[in-house]
Amino acid sequence: MAIVENSVVCRFLLAFWSALVETWRGSGIGRALRSFGRGFAAAVQGSGICRFLWREGLLSRNWLSSLTCKLITLILNIPCAICKWLYQAGKRVWDGSICFRAGATLCGNSYLLLGLFLAVMLMAPHGSWDNRYALMGAIALIALFAFGSGPKEKTRLEPGAFGPYYIFFMAFICYAFLSSLDWKASIRFVGFHLAAFLLAVLVVSSVKKYEQIQLVVGLALAGLTVAALYGCYQGVVGVPVVANQQDLSVNAGMPGRVYSFFDNPNNFAELLVMLTPMNYALFLNAKGWRGRIAALFSFGVCGVALGFTLSRSGYLGFALATVVFIAFWNWKLIPLLVALGICCIPLLPQTIYNRILTIGNTKDTSTNYRFAIYKASGVLMQDYWLRGVGLGSDILTRTFKGYPPMFDGNFPIHTHNNYLQMWAETGLFGAVSFIAMLFYQLKTGVKAYVAGTDKRVKNLLAAALAGFCGIILISVAEYTWFYARNMFTYFFLFGVIAACIKISRENCRA
Repeated sequence: MAIVENSVVCRFLLAFWSALVETWRGSGIGRALRSFGRGFAAAVQGSGICRFLWREGLLSRNWLSSLTCKLITLILNIPCAICKWLYQAGKRVWDGSICFRAGATLCGNSYLLLGLFLAVMLMAPHGSWDNRYALMGAIALIALFAFGSGPKEKTRLEPGAFGPYYIFFMAFICYAFLSSLDWKASIRFVGFHLAAFLLAVLVVSSVKKYEQIQLVVGLALAGLTVAALYGCYQGVVGVPVVANQQDLSVNAGMPGRVYSFFDNPNNFAELLVMLTPMNYALFLNAKGWRGRIAALFSFGVCGVALGFTLSRSGYLGFALATVVFIAFWNWKLIPLLVALGICCIPLLPQTIYNRILTIGNTKDTSTNYRFAIYKASGVLMQDYWLRGVGLGSDILTRTFKGYPPMFDGNFPIHTHNNYLQMWAETGLFGAVSFIAMLFYQLKTGVKAYVAGTDKRVKNLLAAALAGFCGIILISVAEYTWFYARNMFTYFFLFGVIAACIKISRENCRA
């Protein structure tokens, strides 16, 4: 901190920012917007619709005490129950074993193992990664968690922490597999969803306090930062331009889009949008200058890498994530943030500026191709809107081939939209459960933030919700689960939100 305080540049920037904030507070526009904000907040609080949406529903209120929740928790905890029984049966022997005590201590801190696994997953080159590793890793981590729970009476897996809607969604995933038009084409996607579910359950079950979830997030960010450094290297040395990733007629002169370890620039951008906002919380929560510098370094590297991806949906998702975090932290700064963002647009590198200008350009073939995919999806959904075609993009691609091709003679490989994809795979009720799951998680997260007392947990929860909002927006224009590592990260982030909610509630009870 002393280095920052003694830095002429840092002192100038802090003084400039303070003067800018004070000027904004005293300006007529600032006062008008604050008055409007207070009036809007009062109107929202008095709105019957908002009160209805904010209330705790009957289903969620009774979820933890329901037979369904208890049964799912019981089944998932069979490995833990076996390990507890074995420990009690040979307690004297186990307690006398140094190897057992060392192993139980390590496995009892399974959040550390989870963080290391995520870091490795995010650093693994595309050619060396196999999606089966995620399932094997998740199962191994569950086994280690169960082993570590033996001496700990109260340690167990906590699927109930997600609320009812995620469980309903997983039930429709099972339905989509069982009702699939081709089981063989759907079987591997069962493994993807199972791995994602187990990773999310591990996050919320293995952490008990803020320091633990911070370590898990920090390790995941370390892996992402390594990937971002490689992305920056690609951006500096250059990568080949891939014609099907950018329309050269409206992107003439633009460099190739970087992809780091993830095969496709959009995949890389989605990972950056989900996890980079965590650096906001780690910076604010850091106790010393080393933590702040590490968070700033990670944020800077990831931000530059995101720029090199030239991902338009990534830019929009990250902008939304930043706005959401600032809204949690201090919503009064939103107008100032928007004004600064607009003023900074001309200062962007020319390639990024030109790429942003192509957003919404109907002459861009990638934009037109998306609409062709949506049209083809609409034709297919006329026959499968209720039941869906089955789990996974493979069976959907095969089903598309039974319908007329698109204008170029090809068939879609997915719907280019998470929500439409879930509808096509799991049917109408599966899509409804998916939307309900997202809304419930966001609502519960906001309520936990409002009621929370630990500022560190609130900051991390706000950052996780911000990244989640960013990927939710990207999901309108991209099928973000087509690349499985993105799917695993998506539900890891889901688990981080649930873990922060759990910690916040426990702090309130204390």
